[in-house]
Amino acid sequence: MPFSNTHNKYKLKYSAEEEFPDLSKHNNHMAKVLTPAIYQRLRDKETPSGFTLDDVIQTGVDNPGSPMAPLPALGSLWPPAGSPVAPPPALGSPWSPTGSPMVPPPSSGPPWPTTGSPMAPLPALGSLWPPAGSPVAPPPALGSPWPPMGAMVAPQPAPGPLGHLRALPSLEGEFKGRYYPLKAMTEAEQQQLIDDHFLFDKPVSPLLLASGMARDWPDARGIWHNDNKTFLVWVNEEDHLRVISMEKGGNMKEVFRRFCVGLKKIEEIFSKAGHPFMWTEHLGYILTCPSNLGTGLRGGGHVRLPKLSQHPQFEAALGRLRLQKRGTASSPAAVGAVFDISNADRLGFSEVEQVQMVVDGVKLMVEMEKKLEQNQPIDDMIPAQK
Repeated sequence: MPFSNTHNKYKLKYSAEEEFPDLSKHNNHMAKVLTPAIYQRLRDKETPSGFTLDDVIQTGVDNPGSPMAPLPALGSLWPPAGSPVAPPPALGSPWSPTGSPMVPPPSSGPPWPTTGSPMAPLPALGSLWPPAGSPVAPPPALGSPWPPMGAMVAPQPAPGPLGHLRALPSLEGEFKGRYYPLKAMTEAEQQQLIDDHFLFDKPVSPLLLASGMARDWPDARGIWHNDNKTFLVWVNEEDHLRVISMEKGGNMKEVFRRFCVGLKKIEEIFSKAGHPFMWTEHLGYILTCPSNLGTGLRGGGHVRLPKLSQHPQFEAALGRLRLQKRGTASSPAAVGAVFDISNADRLGFSEVEQVQMVVDGVKLMVEMEKKLEQNQPIDDMIPAQK
């Protein structure tokens, strides 16, 4: 049944033993963690909008073989007494397919606070890319998108929290822009956004569909971007908001500055309307996917590494630099040896530290690529573990 208080009260007519899912053939994290005792203790809990433990585990139940199903460590929604996990302050609002009010997802924090704070810019944070002639491919999407996965609240029309997007056109200067609702796009607008690498696709993964992420598609989904097309907001793609700063070239410091300043402006709009970004001291910012707890930030750039990517130490170097590689243009595999290199961590480091790791790591890999082009060894350049 759709998510509501009614379906949970109906299930409670049955015992916990009768309602506990058959996980005998499951091989995912949810099945490894969930026990009948946990299920019995938490099954009657629900958020004000009706989101329950059954809703939390639905993706894991429907996808028995996937290791990426949500953990009932999402059970940080309802931790038992004495649990070290701090529950979010606004239970269930931001990440569950509940029909609850739209609460924006976490931000990466305020822009450029005073020195010593987690967001203070590092002196070394500067241009990512070397001069002309380097093997770097200017990326179409350089910046800090959010890659969450999982449940999605039912889209809600204005004047709910989604209606606060109407305040975005009030942004001025470099952030002056326009909102494009998916449902009202013309074919020409849609094609232009596809050509600009802006438009996201309807989810087709069984993991995402089981979580309810595609419900009522394309209602209440859309894209807002500034006139320069360097600052984007994805609305209801996976999280409620996904904020992206990007530009071609290598000025990572400018991309990050724009990200912080623009995100702060958006946060102020939603906070004034009573819907602040969700954050706890223990978990950091709360996103749809638990793997993004913490900063929720992925900063990266596209770089061409035909020689280094074939070197036996490539994977080891990435791991020691705390970086990860992806394909480009939404492809999991690199095309033309061009990789999307980004930070692997969301926890344990500040946003600036994570971006700095990308800057330093890409510079090192470019130097290694140049040495390999000259048939020189790079063994002495393999970094120590950060």
